[in-house]
Amino acid sequence: MLMRFFIFVKLDEQKVNFKYSKKDKLKSKKLIEQLFTEGKAVTAYPLRLVYLKTTFIDGSQLKTGVSVSKRLHKTAVSRNQIKRLIREAYRLNKPLYFNNSSASYAFMILYLSKDGTTFDKLNHSIKLLFKKFLAKNEPLEKPSDCKISE
Repeated sequence: MLMRFFIFVKLDEQKVNFKYSKKDKLKSKKLIEQLFTEGKAVTAYPLRLVYLKTTFIDGSQLKTGVSVSKRLHKTAVSRNQIKRLIREAYRLNKPLYFNNSSASYAFMILYLSKDGTTFDKLNHSIKLLFKKFLAKNEPLEKPSDCKISE
């Protein structure tokens, strides 16, 4: 019998799940092409996040793809291992950074290094990547007691 377990964490009085389901995966070839032609990028070595603000028909907020260069990692085993680690780090950190986001984005996470890696290094890089992304894309809030003089 196949058993599925879902982890729920309570953040700010809301239930948050750490799923990375099929609807959260970036599969559209047109959207991927548009992402690389019109998208912007943020880098936290060894990862690069290419993103594009868009809307989705299915109503999801984020769609994410992961890529590891065949030129840098010759064997499929090493590419697949790195992709699994990146997806797991993304899955664990996504609700912590994008739980209250109202905009929808398409993401592509690229692995840039020639060397192999560990989960801890990728997890740290994903956190830095998300912080840089949010710093670039969150609107600056004006304090309520601050008055603008003309």
